[in-house]
Amino acid sequence: MPNVGQRPGKRVFIETYGCQMNLADSELMGGVLSTRGYTAAPNHDEADVILINTCAVRERAEERVFGRLSHLLRYKNERPEVILGVTGCMAERLREVITERAPYVDLVIGPDAYRRLPELLEQCQEVDADPVIDVKLDRAETYTGLTPERRPGISGWVTVQRGCDKFCTFCIVPFVRGRERGVSPEEILTQCRDMAARGYKEVTLLGQTVNSYKHEDTDFADLLEEVVKVEGIERVRFTSPYPTDFTPKLIATMAKHDKICNYLHLPLQSGSDRTLEEMKRLYTSGEFFKLVDDIRAAIPDIAMSTDIIVGFPGETEEDYEETVAALERIRFDFAYLFKYSERDGTYASRKLPDTLDEKTKGRRLASLIERQEAISAEIFQNRIGTTVRVMVEGESRRDAADLCGRSDDFKMTVFPKPEGRELMPGDFVNVRITDATSHTLLGEIVEG
Repeated sequence: MPNVGQRPGKRVFIETYGCQMNLADSELMGGVLSTRGYTAAPNHDEADVILINTCAVRERAEERVFGRLSHLLRYKNERPEVILGVTGCMAERLREVITERAPYVDLVIGPDAYRRLPELLEQCQEVDADPVIDVKLDRAETYTGLTPERRPGISGWVTVQRGCDKFCTFCIVPFVRGRERGVSPEEILTQCRDMAARGYKEVTLLGQTVNSYKHEDTDFADLLEEVVKVEGIERVRFTSPYPTDFTPKLIATMAKHDKICNYLHLPLQSGSDRTLEEMKRLYTSGEFFKLVDDIRAAIPDIAMSTDIIVGFPGETEEDYEETVAALERIRFDFAYLFKYSERDGTYASRKLPDTLDEKTKGRRLASLIERQEAISAEIFQNRIGTTVRVMVEGESRRDAADLCGRSDDFKMTVFPKPEGRELMPGDFVNVRITDATSHTLLGEIVEG
């Protein structure tokens, strides 16, 4: 939780697991609590309230949270008045399991209950109170009028859409975050202007299917047109779009504005049409290829990444090879590759038995990772000799003599500190690329 002042007795420590949406929600909770006198605890030992903001996309993340709760029990044993809470997607999905496996937890609240957080914490302070649970989904809640308590920085997030209507058969998100609803453009622009006033240079617009955004007559392309006008914001990113909602109008908007970064995360999930249909993805591989071709025709230097699941129920060797072929055809700059794991509550868990053994899944995943690593290395190597514009983030973790930052197309770039010139986070420099790995560009600053 960001530091928002000092007031004994209401010190909060928030741990966050999961995606950027969860990080943004933690900032939202920090903002809600700061208006009621709560402040940031520097560590667990000094916290009166410990909250774990959770993810429910993968079982591994959930087990990690249960392990963490066991570890945090010692703080309640030492100081029984400490309030321990679980918030977010896992709380929504597993409220009964949480109270059974971790009966010492005082608070379990879902993603639509953050506005009520101060009152819920007050209920937890009652003597011998049962765990306070609030996991009701609210189709109208967009947290309009609430100001996130952001950490000082140069890059930040603005949630423009909550929930999801796609109901992919493998995904739990619609069940833990509810249906799609867009935040008003006025609210989004207010947050962006506030970020610019605080010194932020880059904003990432967030949504489960962010380009499905709709608020009255405003669609996502319209929203981007307004966000790029915010003075002080130099870069605009967004994640994650859904392929079938990627309109020609949106492509044209991206191509039109230099502020909109030349990077796109576009989830494919599978290259097999049969598997895509089983996943209830609303496109074919051919339609996805055409979309990629259309985007690259309009924005030739755009970088792309993706998500792919291998080992989905019923995936044959032929299905898998079609995914490999798709990877070869599209040549993503990098990819997030996973083997399928069943999530309770999804359509796939109820109707599609997990028929593949872990050895087969592991073999397919390892092979796909190897091929993607080779593709990434080729793409990064091809940048040698070019010059990229980099926003400085700070010192390199490996060498204090180097700085690092991301290029416009989201590639981490490392370069030596210039002599006689101090660069600060948020400054922009041109870097000529002299070398590269499969994940990082290496170079030196050039003037101009």
